[in-house]
Amino acid sequence: MATAKAKENKPTVIKKYANRRLYDTGRSSYVTLDDLCLMVKEGHEFVVYDAKTGEDLTRHVLTQIIVDQEGKGENLLPTPFLRQLISFYGDSMQSLVPNYLEHTLETFSKNQEQFKEQFSKSFEGMMSPVNALEEMNRKNMAMFENAMRAWTPFAAGGSALAKEADKQVDMLKKNIAEMEKEIERLTRSK
Repeated sequence: MATAKAKENKPTVIKKYANRRLYDTGRSSYVTLDDLCLMVKEGHEFVVYDAKTGEDLTRHVLTQIIVDQEGKGENLLPTPFLRQLISFYGDSMQSLVPNYLEHTLETFSKNQEQFKEQFSKSFEGMMSPVNALEEMNRKNMAMFENAMRAWTPFAAGGSALAKEADKQVDMLKKNIAEMEKEIERLTRSK
């Protein structure tokens, strides 16, 4: 139930009442933490004020959203990270941590977008990851067969070495065929 408004210069004002209800003044309706979570994901800015005192509660509410998401099993914050973060409270380094975390997360977000673009470009035209694996298997097999043929001239046509190489190639082909069948079976079972 996110706001349909486009991003504006002014953030939406949310008022928090004593009964812990949140009121979106832009839509003139009550909202939940899930609604606010969706607003964040959609890029909508908001601030939360205590309806009685006017105190800014935005950080507190954003923290509540994180706690709710973590409680739903959508864990982004590993336990060692949380412990380390808690240990910085009251430490002489406390003032540096917020800027460092903000900068690091910004960098991560930029890299994530670049990674997504590269990933989509590299798989353009391929029908599925299974097809990509099959194509990779075919190329590897062709490369292996070419390598084996390169060694064959050194052995006599009917020699034991050439026959052994042929057996190994046949065995590899059989293994690859079995792997392809297993991949196909697994994709059908999804």
